[in-house]
Amino acid sequence: MNEKEYGEYVEKRAKKSPIIKNCVFAFLIGGAICTLGQGFFHLYTHFGMEETDARTLVSITLIFLASLLTGLGVFDNIARIAGAGTLVPITGFSNAVSSQAIDTKSEGYILGVGAKIFTIAGPVILYGTVSGAIYGVIYYFACLIWGAK
Repeated sequence: MNEKEYGEYVEKRAKKSPIIKNCVFAFLIGGAICTLGQGFFHLYTHFGMEETDARTLVSITLIFLASLLTGLGVFDNIARIAGAGTLVPITGFSNAVSSQAIDTKSEGYILGVGAKIFTIAGPVILYGTVSGAIYGVIYYFACLIWGAK
């Protein structure tokens, strides 16, 4: 069996992904998470908190809730249904860090949790920072050349 025949064989046998259904669930659940965050924002500002402080507290609240749900084993069930809907908001990052901490706890706090907690989230932090720096340099030179503000 050559590579082309094998590809055709796999394509015939592979389970078809319900793309439309997955997109709808990702949209609805991801939107619900963002709506929950907006609800917290309104709650915090209703009780007199400044908007900038409320925004920070919303992020902290969503991170906490995602970590808590990960620890309780609930977040994975939601993610199974929502797919990318749980990954795009800040909750996906929280889940990635929390699940690594839980998975490596048995190896100890130093060599397990401390050393491996950012195994999944580390590349996101690294490439997010590097791409932000590259964008900043490009923006700086664009402002010098074209006088943009």
